[in-house]
Amino acid sequence: MPTDSFVHETLGQRVILEAGGAGRHLTAEVDRLGAARIMLIAAEAEAPLADRVAAGLPVALRWTEVVQHVPAELAERAREAAARCRADLLVTVGGGSTTGLAKAVALTSRVPIIAVPTTYAGSEATAVWGLTEGRHKSTGVHASVLPATVIYDSTLTLSLPVGLSVASGFNGLAHCIDSMWAPGSDPINRALALEGIRVLAAGLPKVVADPSGIEGRDECLYGAYLSAVSFASAGSGLHHKICHVLGGSYSLPHAETHAIVLPHVLALNAPGVPERGLRIGQALGGTEPVAALDRLREAVGAPRALKDVGFEEADIGDAAARILPVVPASNPVAVSLPVLEDLLRAAWNGGRS
Repeated sequence: MPTDSFVHETLGQRVILEAGGAGRHLTAEVDRLGAARIMLIAAEAEAPLADRVAAGLPVALRWTEVVQHVPAELAERAREAAARCRADLLVTVGGGSTTGLAKAVALTSRVPIIAVPTTYAGSEATAVWGLTEGRHKSTGVHASVLPATVIYDSTLTLSLPVGLSVASGFNGLAHCIDSMWAPGSDPINRALALEGIRVLAAGLPKVVADPSGIEGRDECLYGAYLSAVSFASAGSGLHHKICHVLGGSYSLPHAETHAIVLPHVLALNAPGVPERGLRIGQALGGTEPVAALDRLREAVGAPRALKDVGFEEADIGDAAARILPVVPASNPVAVSLPVLEDLLRAAWNGGRS
């Protein structure tokens, strides 16, 4: 079948996946990059994991202050600390907020990053950075923030609670589904996205059924990587525009917000590109995409309502007005203020838009 013309950019990055291998691979990567003064970024909750994987490495500074959505003032403090300790490598152990802080440092310092993820956020495989100032979240793309190496080790995710594992996995699904119609969507990133959907849909129920098992967590890490690579190429679609506003303006939790909003954007957009909607449904193990996603949400107990994570019904109008100017022109269906308000109200109460 003929393929539409497209331009696809592939990002260069070393990716390693081995259960139990993080410490050994991190040591080898530090040696390969010739680093002598590491800034190790890991929140207090991740300190035992950071100790485990970075033992014996030349750590010049431990940084433990990590906040979701990367406040600009925090980024500036971390940049100053990196300069003072003359860091020549940033090593992150943690989720998307941890990786995001390292990206903020790398954006101005050009110091390389090695990311050791402990969630399924996917930030580690993109060149996208984000900073929040006041109630506004800014994002951008720059090659300097793409980690030089990503080391996936599913044993590091065993302490991630099942509920957060599910929300984080749905964040990965959101990367995949948004990539099916984002501004830079093309046949290559859609193929990666569909495989990411399939793998995450298979892995998440295994994590729920056996939280101490490695197979499901390996699948989720692999799926998270695929989701991020597809998103890095396709760019930010309607779903991510909505969630960036909700997170940055109302301080909502990142993964849970993505999990809650996703089915409503899927229900809105899939009818506009029915062939892609069918492929999403098939990757989820069904045919009709929204029904297939609902079955997965029910099976794993995914978050369902924005009112449960701190979003106020009174803010729906304000949020819709903030989102409308950033809606991609290429979105497969027309989006207006009433459409956004209906979608947000459905997401607020956990119903269908």
